[in-house]
Amino acid sequence: MSALDSTAHFHALLQFRGRTAAWPAAAAAAAGLGRIVQAEEYLFQAQWTVLKSTDCSNATHSLLHRNLGLLYIAKKNYEEARYHLANDIYFASCAFGTEDIRTSGGYFHLANIFYDLKKLDLADTLYTKVSEIWHAYLNNHYQVLSQAHIQQMDLLGKLFENDTGLDEAQEAEAIRILTSILNIRESTSDKAPQKTIFVLKILVMLYYLMMNSSKAQEYGMRALSLAKEQQLDVHEQSTIQELLSLISTEDHPIT
Repeated sequence: MSALDSTAHFHALLQFRGRTAAWPAAAAAAAGLGRIVQAEEYLFQAQWTVLKSTDCSNATHSLLHRNLGLLYIAKKNYEEARYHLANDIYFASCAFGTEDIRTSGGYFHLANIFYDLKKLDLADTLYTKVSEIWHAYLNNHYQVLSQAHIQQMDLLGKLFENDTGLDEAQEAEAIRILTSILNIRESTSDKAPQKTIFVLKILVMLYYLMMNSSKAQEYGMRALSLAKEQQLDVHEQSTIQELLSLISTEDHPIT
C-alpha cells in the first residue's frame, strides 16, 4: 500500500479548531464521500477566513497549511503540498517548537511525499526525525512512570495507572505515524536493522503507556528477535529485555 492514504489524510481535517472549524469539518465529510473538489472548496473558505483574520494563532495557521498539504497530496500535486507542509512546519515550530510532537506531523507528511517520489534519502532523514521526536516524548513519560512504579511497589505493592499524556486522537495519530514508519523500516531492515528496532521500541513504550501490554509485548519480542538475528550488541538486547520485564510486571503485579 502506498505511504500516501488519502482517506486517512482527510480524517486529519477534523483536527482543525477555532472559528474556521466548520469548513475543514465539512471538507472532511465531503472527502470521505470522495468529493475532493467540494473538500477543496471548504478548505479554501477556511484559508480565506484565516487570511482575513488579524488574530489567528500560529497553531491555527499550522493546522490550515497541514490540511491544505494533505488535500494536495491526495490530488498528487506534490509541489503545492510541499509548499503548504513547509508552512505547517514553520508555524507549528513557532507555536510549539521544532522538536514537539505537534510539529512532527508536518515532517511525517513531507517524508511521505519524498518517499512517494523515490527521494529515499530525504524521506529517511525526515522519518528519523519524526521517530526521534516521538521517542524523546514517550521516553520521558516512560522514565517518569517506570520510576514511579518502582517507588509505588516498594511502598504499597501496587502499580498506578499509566498515561501517555495524549488525548485519544493524538494516540491514534501516534499509532498511525509510527506503524507507517515501521512498515517502511521493515522493508529495508536488512540494511539498517537498528532503525527498525528503534521504531519497535518506541511502539513498545507507546502501547505500554496506553496500558495495552499485549501489543507492547508483541513489539518488544519483535525487537528482541531482530536484535538477536542481526547479532546486535549485548547492550541493545539488554535494553529490550528490560522493557519486556517491566511489561511482564504490569501483567503480573505484586499484591
